Amino acid sequence: MPKPFKPSVRLTDNDVTDESLYFNRRKLLKSMGFVGASTLLGSPVKASGWLWGDDDEDNTVTPSPLSYSQPKQYQIDETKTPEEKVTSYNNFYEFGTGKDDPVKNAGGFNPDPWTLRIDGLVETPTTLDLDALLTQFPLEERIYRLRCVEAWSMVVPWVGFELAKLVQRAKPLASAKYVAFETLYDPEKMPGQKNRFIGGGINYPYVEGLRLDEAMHPLTLMSVGLYGKTLPPQNGAPIRLVVPWKYGFKSIKSIVRIRLTDKMPPTTWNRLAANEYGFYANVNPQVSHPRWSQASERRITTGGLLSRNRVPTQLFNGYSEVAPLYKDMNLTRYY
Repeated sequence: MPKPFKPSVRLTDNDVTDESLYFNRRKLLKSMGFVGASTLLGSPVKASGWLWGDDDEDNTVTPSPLSYSQPKQYQIDETKTPEEKVTSYNNFYEFGTGKDDPVKNAGGFNPDPWTLRIDGLVETPTTLDLDALLTQFPLEERIYRLRCVEAWSMVVPWVGFELAKLVQRAKPLASAKYVAFETLYDPEKMPGQKNRFIGGGINYPYVEGLRLDEAMHPLTLMSVGLYGKTLPPQNGAPIRLVVPWKYGFKSIKSIVRIRLTDKMPPTTWNRLAANEYGFYANVNPQVSHPRWSQASERRITTGGLLSRNRVPTQLFNGYSEVAPLYKDMNLTRYY
């Protein structure tokens, strides 16, 4: 049996936060001729989960409680970012580029049925449906810090399972070196994919990637829920990646395919602006974004939009146990 994994981060009341409006990648998109989605979409649909009513015309969704354990090493007895803020202030450009666009525009998104395919350089290609994703892997609650590249951060109680368990089921070949991820492509349900102005001009579907050793690290999580319930559509239902030592754009949402490969896979933001968004995207206060510093961050908890609750950013978001993955690497060059 492997030794229990002990996270390096211990959060205090000063480490968790409230709300913030800060450096926004919309500046980049505006400079490229794209605008936000809030004025281009129809009336929003309220989203609160993803269990659907019996009425075919009822597009609202409700939370679905999950069964999960709470490993002590991941239960940090500190104030968390309020659920309402986690579910209403986020980036999911498939539903618009504004922070509140996803909660306004994702309510009609139904993640059931769903399939997730694991293939590529594996011995046993595997396809799992929604029920399998929720029941075939023991679920755990893990409280992680989330650091956005835009210099705001949250503390979120995710529910999920280690990505390593999913990858191991497919039996990777010795030649596999990277893991590529792909978001659902459904322009009829995701307006940002259908309209380049709503979706920020991104070349969809959204894709991401990790090195295999990063994917197999015990901290790397496949999340199916937060705050004890299934993921809301705006947070990446029904399953998303969470890599807590990397900037948030690496934690791809609404995943339909995981492919093992021997080549570094393309990633969406690196493809859009390689000088600003590297493949690794490790949180690093010493490496500034070209348009702002990463030395500190605004924490989101209960304050106002312009809260001055700013704290220093930590290398690897404080998860120093991942440092051996990057031994002898130039973290300025491989940003």
